[in-house]
Amino acid sequence: QVQLFESGGGLVQAGDSLRLTCEDPGRSFTRGTMGWFRQFPGKEREFVAAFTSLFHKTYYLDSVKDRFTVSRDDTKNTMYLQMNSLKPEDTAVYYCAARPSQSAMLVMDSSTYSDWGQGTQVTVSS
Repeated sequence: QVQLFESGGGLVQAGDSLRLTCEDPGRSFTRGTMGWFRQFPGKEREFVAAFTSLFHKTYYLDSVKDRFTVSRDDTKNTMYLQMNSLKPEDTAVYYCAARPSQSAMLVMDSSTYSDWGQGTQVTVSS
């Protein structure tokens, strides 16, 4: 089972930046899709961004695509989510996730991801 570990969350002001990190000490980054999701209180997890290992394709939620950037460093088994121009509505718990498939199909569907990290809180004050 892939075990993932997020870090980098915190409390920032609107307009600030944060970089989230997802580490996979089990070295499973060489296959499949890695993604970021977020969860608001009382809501389902929402897709934020994803990165496929085969062709390095990226996918984004429309509301973040001009502000967030997902990237991977396979030499370090680490994925990043650079978040710029943060807004109060970005406040959530952010999770990284992994799935075997490289396909774009259902890349935004959290139920297709088999492994998750514990989450990291991001809070953006106005």
